[in-house]
Amino acid sequence: MLSGLSGETRIHIIVGDPVAQTKSPAGLTRVFAERGLDAVCVAMQVRPSDLDAFMAAAKRVRNIDGIVVTVPHKFAALRHCERPSERARALGAVNAMRRERDGTGDAIWAGDMTDGIALVAALRAGGFAPQGRRALVVGAGGAGSAVVLALADAGARVAVHDTDAARRDDLRARLTSRDIAAGSADPAGFDLDVNATPLGMTAGDPLPVAAERLAPTAYAADLVTRPVVTPFLDAARRRGSPIVTGEDMFAPQAGILADFLLSASG
Repeated sequence: MLSGLSGETRIHIIVGDPVAQTKSPAGLTRVFAERGLDAVCVAMQVRPSDLDAFMAAAKRVRNIDGIVVTVPHKFAALRHCERPSERARALGAVNAMRRERDGTGDAIWAGDMTDGIALVAALRAGGFAPQGRRALVVGAGGAGSAVVLALADAGARVAVHDTDAARRDDLRARLTSRDIAAGSADPAGFDLDVNATPLGMTAGDPLPVAAERLAPTAYAADLVTRPVVTPFLDAARRRGSPIVTGEDMFAPQAGILADFLLSASG
């Protein structure tokens, strides 16, 4: 695949801090190749204090067509989108941006937030139907916010928990039409428990919920991709719960991201 790189290769980047855990470079590059495109995705580790300067420069590089955004930049990246989707505006965050034209030949950038719909797709593939089910999402950051919205739109009754109560309440205020409840770290009574925090990426992290309260019939999902089976998922599996990993989520996510990045208009 790399032997085909040339000056005509279109570039997509993923921006985060850290980036070692992300599956997007290999996954998206593979999807581009499967679609017969001369394009690659590469990771860029950018500190929060450098993000604005980096984004301003990257948007001026004319062979960069797309930017995938990961932790902790999803909220900050929204201000670099001239054309955010309705979903991105509601959440105040984006995880993907693409170069478009405004009709005069000038470039503008569109943005969307696809983490939530990717997780719902992975849950459905794993046998979990959200309609009418009770779901607890731990984490009201960029990805967690997207998961809350997607699950609510899929018909689930959603509660969200975050150690930052102000961030949790801000999300609930953004999504007042969806009737999102305030949750806690107690997963008892839920049909689905989702870890949308970085907990589990680092050895010694506490579990996002009280594992001894997990119902054996409840599904457990984790957005962390490394390790594949996080301590939270391991605890849930040992209680008999079906699990959905971050890797399971990335299977549909790669295609969803590619569809967005490659559908530029104008």
